[in-house]
Amino acid sequence: MNLPNKLTVLRVFFIPVIMVFLLIDGIPFRWLIGGLCFGAAALTDFFDGRIARKNNLITDFGKLMDPVADKMLIMSTLICFVQEEICGAWVVVIILFREFLITSMRMIAADKGKVIAANIWGKIKTVTQMIAIVGFFCAKAAMEFSGAFPVIPAFIGEWLMIISHVVLYTAVAATIFSGIRYMYDAREFFKDA
Repeated sequence: MNLPNKLTVLRVFFIPVIMVFLLIDGIPFRWLIGGLCFGAAALTDFFDGRIARKNNLITDFGKLMDPVADKMLIMSTLICFVQEEICGAWVVVIILFREFLITSMRMIAADKGKVIAANIWGKIKTVTQMIAIVGFFCAKAAMEFSGAFPVIPAFIGEWLMIISHVVLYTAVAATIFSGIRYMYDAREFFKDA
């Protein structure tokens, strides 16, 4: 297994670790540690693609697992955020709907020997989702620290939470727009449907 694929697998292994910190109360500084784990996992996404393209290490495994690992990381974290009442379930439903729709369209296209390539809106969607998630971790970590160290003002975490919600809603808009764009680009596959 080459290095980019090892990084992809590592991203998947980060998921249960992140979930432990998200879902188990009482772990000291759980939001800080969970956020650092999420950040490390997100960095594996950045580096695996760059290394694969730079060194011509693109494999079928990587083509399949890289986007799956991204979706698993983002969706598992957002679902935990719903349980922690950080974001609404409707956000997760919209993102899941788009992911199932595009994956299904890609399967239909592949069955016809075609490939629906990723576009810039899909990348914007993923990046804004990850930025929002990191922002929520930072907000909750700031709240943890302000509780443990009163010299840190509580409003920092509150402002980070507001900013993260704005980024998340931007990510939802990008998710919807990218889904529409993919459907438009793949319209030829549904002419005889």
